[in-house]
Amino acid sequence: MRLKRYLRLLGVQLKASGLLALQYRADFLAEGLSSVAWTFTALAPLFVVFDNRPSLEGWSFHESLLVVGWFTLLQGVLEGAISPSLTGVVEHIRKGTLDFVLLKPADAQFLVSTQRFLPWRAVNVLSGIGLFIYAFVSLGRWPSFPGLLASLVLLGTSVLLLYSLWILVVSAAFFVVKVDNLTYLFTSIFDAARWPSSVFRGALAMVFTFIIPLALMTTFPALAMLGRLPWTSLVGAVAGSVVFAWVARRVWLLSIRHYTSASS
Repeated sequence: MRLKRYLRLLGVQLKASGLLALQYRADFLAEGLSSVAWTFTALAPLFVVFDNRPSLEGWSFHESLLVVGWFTLLQGVLEGAISPSLTGVVEHIRKGTLDFVLLKPADAQFLVSTQRFLPWRAVNVLSGIGLFIYAFVSLGRWPSFPGLLASLVLLGTSVLLLYSLWILVVSAAFFVVKVDNLTYLFTSIFDAARWPSSVFRGALAMVFTFIIPLALMTTFPALAMLGRLPWTSLVGAVAGSVVFAWVARRVWLLSIRHYTSASS
């Protein structure tokens, strides 16, 4: 019954965001076209790198397209469903108006996480799927059913990781005045996810696997589609995403206790 209630609330929030976007149809179309253009821009570094070499750290050009496809898809999820809602929390905290959310008879984290969506970012998701299709057609084969199933599981873990990391960033707003630099830093770091994780060495490899697990978000799903991901890595990715989500939830609850409202 509780799950049904929250699904209904999610439907209401999605509908409201869709209606708001359709009020400005020219902007809706322009943003959609810019999302398509951004996808081609994201491919430019790949063409440069593979111009004079057949492979990069064991990845061919078309295999690397799968990584870019996952990066593009997750970028659409981040900018269309995660970032718009949670960046609004920062303004609520600054103005002391988060009371209006905390007093509602629903979980505050759910409400702030679903308050706004940008529907045109779904174009990024479609662009990512298009890259998957083009890559496998060029490779002359399709992913196996177990590989496709594993990649879908990793899609869920990747979205959960992105959301949890963003919650951790936003929670910092309860303790510091501005977190804009942190959000920009996170967005910039996420750009590194367009490359296969094997190109990173030393400390960067450690950071992008365990601290900011970019490898789990884009490289692991691509490996799963190619049938090269060990099942132990799949289990580790699922376990890691659950741990990140638990930590983010605890940090959020702790942060709320330090919130000073406008009426305080």
